[in-house]
Amino acid sequence: MTEPTAALRTVANNVRTARRRAGLSLEELGRRAQVSKGALVALEKAQGNPNLATLVRLADTLGISVSDLMQGPPEGRVRIVAADTIAPLWTGKQGSEARLMLTTPPPSPVEVWRWRLEPGEDYPSHPHQAGVGETISVISGRMTLIVDGTEYSVEAGQTATFNGDAPHTYRGAGTESCHLIMTVHLPPGPAPVLGQES
Repeated sequence: MTEPTAALRTVANNVRTARRRAGLSLEELGRRAQVSKGALVALEKAQGNPNLATLVRLADTLGISVSDLMQGPPEGRVRIVAADTIAPLWTGKQGSEARLMLTTPPPSPVEVWRWRLEPGEDYPSHPHQAGVGETISVISGRMTLIVDGTEYSVEAGQTATFNGDAPHTYRGAGTESCHLIMTVHLPPGPAPVLGQES
C-alpha cells in the first residue's frame, strides 16, 4: 500500500476533527452527507481519493468550507497562492478543471476557485446548504450556467450570482475554453479550529 500524501493526511485529520467537534458518529455524518460509512472510515484513515462532490457534501454537512477540509494551520497574515501549485479538485474527461485556490477566514468565509471549462463539458453540482451564494466572473470564453433547470449564457466580462441551494450546472459553451473565477460565499458560522489532532 502506498504512503498517504500530506494533503490526504490533512483532509483525514480535518474531517475527523470537524466530525468530532459536531458530535457526529461516522454513521450519522455518512447519513447526512450521503457518503457511505466505508468511504468515511477510509477517508479518516487517509486512504482512498475523495472526489470534489464528496468533499462538498461533507463540508456542507459539517458547516465548513471545502478548503477548511484541505488546509493545514494558518500560515500568517497574508497568504499568496499560485494556481500552478494547487492540484485540481475536479478534472473533466475533456480537460476541464476546478482548483480551490483559498478560503477567507470566518465568520463569513468565501471560497475562491479557478475553473477552466472545455466546450460542451459540464459539472453538475448538488444544492448547497441554505445561505450559500455563488458568483461567477468569466475571464475568457463563454459558459452556460444552469440553475434549477433554467439556462443562462455568461460571456467574457460578465459576472453572474445566484443562491447555491438549488441544483446547478456549469457548462463550457462556444468553441474555446472558458476561464472563470468563482467565489462561494458561505453563511456565517463558528470559527473552526482545524489542522489539529483531537
